[in-house]
Amino acid sequence: MFLSTREILHYKARYILIGSIIFLIAYVVFILSGLATGLSNEFKQGVVDWKAEKVILSDSSNDLLNGSQIATSDVDKIKGGETSPISLFTTSVDKSKDNRINITIFAMPDDSVIKPELKNGQMFDENKSDEVVISQGLADEGFKIGQKIKVGNHKTELKVVGISKASDYSATPLVYTSFKTLTSVQNGTSSEQIPFVNAVVVKSGEATYKDVKAGQLKTISINELIDNIPGYTAQQTTLDAMIYFMFLIVLMIVGVFMYVITLQKVPIFGIMKAQGISNFVIVKSLLWQGFWVGLVGVALAFLASYGTSFILPAAMPFGLSIPTWILYSAILVVVSVLGSVFSIFTVRKVDPTKAIGA
Repeated sequence: MFLSTREILHYKARYILIGSIIFLIAYVVFILSGLATGLSNEFKQGVVDWKAEKVILSDSSNDLLNGSQIATSDVDKIKGGETSPISLFTTSVDKSKDNRINITIFAMPDDSVIKPELKNGQMFDENKSDEVVISQGLADEGFKIGQKIKVGNHKTELKVVGISKASDYSATPLVYTSFKTLTSVQNGTSSEQIPFVNAVVVKSGEATYKDVKAGQLKTISINELIDNIPGYTAQQTTLDAMIYFMFLIVLMIVGVFMYVITLQKVPIFGIMKAQGISNFVIVKSLLWQGFWVGLVGVALAFLASYGTSFILPAAMPFGLSIPTWILYSAILVVVSVLGSVFSIFTVRKVDPTKAIGA
C-alpha cells in the first residue's frame, strides 16, 4: 500500500487521467441504473403496490393482465385466500381543451384488499358510477379533489374524491374506481351487469378454483405478471446490457493504462528486484493502485450521480436504488483491480540484469 500511494502521489497526472475515465464511466452507469429503476417503476409500480403473491388469469391470456377475461360466474367459484377481482382499461383524460393525458384505470371493490393507499380525500363508492381516486402523478399535473374530469372516448364525466400515492402501470398514471364506473367509461352508459373481470389478485393464502371448467384459469406469480407487461422485459434487458458493457469497458481501460505504465517502469522494477524486493510486493503495489484509482473515481461518481438526481426534470423517469448503486460500485472497484492483473505477467518476466543494462 505504501509503494502504491507514493507512486500515485508522485505521478498525479497519469492517475488523475485514469481516475477521470473511471469517474465518467461510473457516472454513466449510475445514471443508467437510475433510469432503469425509474422506467421499471413506471411500468410495474401499480402491480407492486398490491403487495400480492399471485394472480389468477384466464388460460388464454398469455400471462397478460389486459389479455385476460374471467367471467364473473367463475370469479364466484374461486375459494380460499385473501383475494380481490380487478379489471383495467387504458384510456385518456382531458387536461385541457387540446391536451389529453394517457391513463390506466384499475377497477376493484371499494373494500378490496389491494385498494390504494390514500394521501388525501376518501375512497370511491362502488355504488356510484362517477367517483374515482387518482394517483399523485395526475395530482402533479393539476387535477384536484372535487374536480370533474372527462375520461375516455365518451368523455364520461367523473368526480375526483381522493388522491393516492404516486403509482403507474405500463408507463401511465393510475386511476382507481369501481367496476360500475369502469363500465360507464367503456360503454358511455352505466350498467349493473359486469360480464367479466381481467384477473383475481391473490394477496395471500391459497386460492383454488376446482369448480371452474378445467383449462379455463391459471395461476402465476406476481413476478411473472410483471415480466410479461408489454415492453418491460425488453426495456430492462437493454439497459442492463448497457450497464454490463460499461463494466467491460472499465476492465479494458484500466488494463491498458496499467500495462503501459508497467512497461514504462520496467527499469525501475529491475532495480527493485536487484535490491531483493519480491514479485509479490511489486504486484501487490500494482493491485493497490488499481484499487485506489477505482475507489476514488467510483466514489466521486456516486456523489455526483446522487446530486444529479435532485436536478433532473420531473418528466424524466429516474429512481434511486442505493443498494443497487452500492453493488455496482463494488463491481466497478473490483473490475478496476482486475484490470491491473494484466500487468502481473509483465512484472514476473522482468530480468533485473537486463532491466538495468548489466
